[in-house]
Amino acid sequence: MDWAVPLSDLVVEDDDLRAVTDTYRSGWLSMGPRTRQFEDLFARFVGTRHAVAVTNGTAALHLMCLAVGLTTGDEVIVPSLTFVATANAVRYTGATPVFADIAGPARPWLSAASCEQVITSRTKAVLYVAYGGHAGEIGALRDLCARRGLILLEDAAHAAGSWWHGRHLGTFGTAGAFSMFANKNLAVGEGGVVVTADPDIADRVRLLRSHGMTTLAWDRHQGHAHTYDVVALGYNYRIDEPRATLAACRLRRLAAENQRRARLDARYREALGDLDVVIPGHPVDAVPGQPVDDGCARSHHLFAVVLPADVDRDAFRGHLSERGVQTSVHYPPVHRSTVHAAPPGSPRRELPLTDGYAARTVTLPMFAHMRDDQQEQVVSATGKALALARTSSRRRDTSDETAAR
Repeated sequence: MDWAVPLSDLVVEDDDLRAVTDTYRSGWLSMGPRTRQFEDLFARFVGTRHAVAVTNGTAALHLMCLAVGLTTGDEVIVPSLTFVATANAVRYTGATPVFADIAGPARPWLSAASCEQVITSRTKAVLYVAYGGHAGEIGALRDLCARRGLILLEDAAHAAGSWWHGRHLGTFGTAGAFSMFANKNLAVGEGGVVVTADPDIADRVRLLRSHGMTTLAWDRHQGHAHTYDVVALGYNYRIDEPRATLAACRLRRLAAENQRRARLDARYREALGDLDVVIPGHPVDAVPGQPVDDGCARSHHLFAVVLPADVDRDAFRGHLSERGVQTSVHYPPVHRSTVHAAPPGSPRRELPLTDGYAARTVTLPMFAHMRDDQQEQVVSATGKALALARTSSRRRDTSDETAAR
């Protein structure tokens, strides 16, 4: 469908195309000098010692979990309100994801209090997700992990360009994993990065990224090595040079693009502030349209609203779609999925806040180069769709009551 306002959109600049074309002309397409250049740039950008680029965000999560030693018998506390890759990466290691609840409808990130309730003798780590690029309770989770002797890991897929009190998200724990998927703020199509201050973890990620080989093809091409050994059961999670080149080009524009997202976020909050919706991500007492000084500079990866209980969400999204506005839901709860459901006969932990949020949330369009007229179209359509979806919901309830008689 040709959307008037897509959920997300990407502009590839002429400079990007020239740089990628030059990379293809160089004749070296697998991991090499451009990959290392991007890794250095990204490490400096987030303020950490090591950044290791890999083929996608899921690979980054998987290697991060392996590198810190997660294995069979371990439990890792994760949010259910996330993309399924977060929990999948834990399962890939043989460890068990244990789902904890979010903080609330206006705070859809992992709750430190909920995490503490599910800690057992088998708990080894907490894997935090920076939902929408927000720091959430990262400080409380860091303190909890330090107090209980747990590893703090970060799924920073949404957080490229998010800081909390001057420190980039993804660097508060032992390691962090970023995504460069096509809809992310730093998008190259597919790609991921693991960041850490620990040289041993960085070395382990580098080793496992390329089949457990002790040297890479680029090292041998330069004459720095003539052979290699295979010392671990690794994977082919290498990134290619053209994507690394594109990532380096786009990284230089990331701060400016995130500033444009921040402006769009503020305009959304001001324009939608009078509607009967909850807008997550800011303190509940924030003044619509006013900046909030909570120490967090956000990437503004998502803009979501939580609908009132008497609004038919499917009808709401359908009305927006009819007006050319694309929407989505972030996310269907992972603990409700077939593959991650509790085994038959075992108790399933209830996550009422996660379930409530997931049933009523809708993600509206957000991308750095959204035009003002496009955003105005979304705002206008949202108000109309809200009224129509509420009416259709009431009509359906009345019809159900009549049928019950």
